[in-house]
Formats: sequence, structure tokens, C-alpha cells
Amino acid sequence: MMALIRTVVCLGLFLSAAFPVRAADVDVTRTTVVQDRKAHEYPGWVRRILGTKADTHKLPEVSNPTPYAETQPTTPFYETTPGFLHAPYGPPSFGPPFGTTHLLGDWGGVQPWLQSRGLYLAVDVYEDLAGNVAGGKKRDYTVAGQVGTTLDVDWNRVLHPRAWARDLWLHMLVVNGHGRNLSRLFGDNSNQVQQIYGSRGNVIAHLVWAYFEKAWLDRRVDLSVGWIPTGVFFQNSPWVCNFMNVWLCGGESPTKFLRGGRGWPSGNIGGVLRVMPIKQLYVMGGLFAVSPHNYNGGISGWSWAQDGLGKLSTQAEIGWIPAFGRDHLAGHYKVGAMYDNARYEDLYEDIHGNSWVLTGQPARRQSGQTSVWVIVDQMLVRRGAGEMNGLILGGYYAYASGQTSQINHSFMAVLMDTGALWHRPLDSVGIAFLWAGFSRSAILSQEAAAGRGLALPGGNFGMPYGIQGHETIYEAYYGFHIADGLSIKPDFQYVNHVGGTTVFRDAVVLSTAMNVAF
Repeated sequence: MMALIRTVVCLGLFLSAAFPVRAADVDVTRTTVVQDRKAHEYPGWVRRILGTKADTHKLPEVSNPTPYAETQPTTPFYETTPGFLHAPYGPPSFGPPFGTTHLLGDWGGVQPWLQSRGLYLAVDVYEDLAGNVAGGKKRDYTVAGQVGTTLDVDWNRVLHPRAWARDLWLHMLVVNGHGRNLSRLFGDNSNQVQQIYGSRGNVIAHLVWAYFEKAWLDRRVDLSVGWIPTGVFFQNSPWVCNFMNVWLCGGESPTKFLRGGRGWPSGNIGGVLRVMPIKQLYVMGGLFAVSPHNYNGGISGWSWAQDGLGKLSTQAEIGWIPAFGRDHLAGHYKVGAMYDNARYEDLYEDIHGNSWVLTGQPARRQSGQTSVWVIVDQMLVRRGAGEMNGLILGGYYAYASGQTSQINHSFMAVLMDTGALWHRPLDSVGIAFLWAGFSRSAILSQEAAAGRGLALPGGNFGMPYGIQGHETIYEAYYGFHIADGLSIKPDFQYVNHVGGTTVFRDAVVLSTAMNVAF
């Protein structure tokens, strides 16, 4: 009988921990320089049944609400040297991107056994049901998603503690994508309202990244070399993939759509070096081979030895990561630039400086492509120990050469918070305003073609249905934390000037995404 009672009590405690729904279940008190939290104390009658050996000390849960519903115990960022990104969606820095908290627990003891040997394995499933309920070329709906598998290897544990293997990791991510592109269906070839779509190829296993990472001097100097998505190492921030729109997630637009700065899930052969002289400041530079093909590494991502890789993309970024006041209000302030020395066709001028649409002459080849960006976010009110635990205001501006990029200006502003005020501290909520302006060169070519009754020319943002000007998107989401490793996120997007034109009525898109980290 006593064994039965113990079993029931343990089951109840497990369920209460696995499905937190109120603030009492997660300690989200304001933080000080040293996070002081009392160990979890069970009621006296529970301790008498379980015995003193079952009385555990629960580590603080840092609820950085992300698409992965990650709630593992984490050292607050202001007590450690920050990693590469502090981003929930992107390459890890000394750890797996999906974390170590899984919906299926420790896999019957398999996870602790692997991790004690330096192997971090995770399987993640993301599914998004989306439809435009009004506007656009036509009304439609799609289901798009992916299955992702990551393997992260801590060589110091694999090889047993060795001085040269300390802070030496191998990171690898493979995905399988499926579904249809809703934006294309309702007439928008310039934007994607679904976070998970595109560039994965019709293959079983598409390689996103595979690279080694090594750090020195207590992680103040960090080097990554291998197959790397450049657009998620640079011009990225912790909050971008809380939103669905692809102009945000996996690197910002327009840089991520340039060959020299392609973002997730495309990769480039290259390396990234980050130097952090102090905890709040980093300087980062990267050098990557530029692929002239539509798919980097082929449609599978595994074909690294593609032809035409003679040109290079150079990226640099400087970032300041302050934490203001006694509540450590986190901020990220970043400025960066990219220069790609490959040659690209001018969107308007021919070899004589006239319109190639009208003359039929070859387009002028422009030497080099440039992009610059500024990304800022600041926590205004803290609600817990995590880097994303609070009311956050953020935004970015990015520019790309208008002679070769269809979009050459983009601007975005966001406001995000957790659900702590209504006793849902692991939930997240946010609104965003996105705007993109099309380049003068692209517009002049489209006007010239329209005047002659010719098909409108496109560029790196697809074929237009009309003469383009600008496109504006309003987005709002709410992320429900259901359990560790399980989240559901309804999302609303209003697309003004679909595809940058006035050909179609403004579109209203409703979607719901579910993410499961097994």
C-alpha cells in the first residue's frame, strides 16, 4: 500500500512539473546580480511518504520562450560569457539548438547516457497550418513543416578530458521539409508568411550545417569552420524566430536573399571568428565561398564541391550586449556589413547604360554586392532570469545594393512579452511591423517592360505580378507553452501590397504552428 501511495504521489509531482500553467509552478521573480532561489520544498506530508532521499533541489527554470518550448535549467546570461548568437533558432554555441529538455523526457535513460559521453542528440518536428482567409490572387491553405535532427559532439568528453579538446565541438543539423508555399499561391513571390518553407530541396535529408567550433581564453576567442549558414551567424538576434515571417527568421531580409549571405537552411563553406575582449562586447568576422547556383550544396546541401566557387563573401559585425540596472535589462546592439566580390547582372542597365529590357543588349555586370544592417533590441521590464524573460522592444534596418537586389531597403519593429502578467510565464506574445522597399533599378525595368507589353522581369525576390513599390506586413502571435518540448503558436499576418504591387487585394493570413522537441 505504501508503495502504491508513493507511486501516485510521484506521478502527481511529475505531471505538475511537466505541465506548468500558473506562475507558482515557475519561479519568475526579479533577478539580482546573484540569482538567489530557494530549493523546492515539498509539503511535510509528501516528504514523510517519499522519505528524505526523494527531497530534491530544483534548479531555476529560465523560461526563454522560443519555438522549442525550452525550459531547461540555465545559467542567466549575465553571469556567463555570451555565446555566438543567443538565438533560439540557429547554430548553437557549445550546445544543441533544441536544448536538452525533451517532451519524452530522458528517453528512458538514453539521453543522460549519451550526454555523459559528450553526445547531444535531438529530434524536432515543426508543423504549420496556414491559410489566407481574404485577399491575394486566390484563397488557399497549406500545411508546411519539417523534421529536424541535430547531433552535437563535445570532444572533450568523447576523448576524455584533454587540454586541447576543451571547448571543441562538432555541430550538425539535417532536416526534411515538406508542404506548399502559401505566399506563392496567393500571389506573393517576394515574401513568405510561413517560417518553415523553402530551400530544403525534395530530399529525405537536407544538410543545414556541419562545422567544428573551438574556443580559447574562456570562450573569449571562438572559431567555427565548416558548412555554415552565414545568415544566422550574422545579422541575427534572439527574438527573430519568435515570428513566423521569413523576412525575419533565419537572418533578416534582404541580406539573407543575397548569394553571399544566404541564411538558414542554406549553407556556405567558410569560417567565422569572434573575439570578445569583454563580456558585453564582441567583434565577429567571416569569410565564405559564394555559390553561383540556386541551391548551395545542391538541393541536398551535401554537394560541397560545386563548380564556380571562386568568389568570396566577407562579413563583419560588432555587437554590444549590455545589461542595465539591478534587474539586468538585457540589450543587443549590432552593426554589420557584407561585401561579396562576385559579379552580378544589373537589374536595369545594359552594357551601354541603357535599359536592357528595351535594347535587348546584355545586362551590365556589376562588380561586388554590398549589404549593411543595424539590429537593436532592449528589455524594458524583466519578468524572470532568462534573456527573453520580459517586455522587449526591438527592430532592425538593412540595406542591399539596389542595382542587383530587387529589395534594397527593409525596416522592422517588434514588441514582445511573456505571459507572466496573466500567470503564464512560459508563454510568449508579440507584434511586428515589417516594411520593404523595392529598388529603383528593379522598378525602372518593370516600367520599361510594361510600356512595351513585355513580361515583367524579376530578380532575387521572384517574378512580380505588377510594378513593385513596397510591401508592408503586420504580424501578431501568441505562443502557448503546453509542456517541456511542446508549444503551439497561433499567428496573424496582414499583408499590404501583396508582392510589392497593387494587383491583388491585401491578404489576411491565419496560421497555427506546433513544435515538438522529442
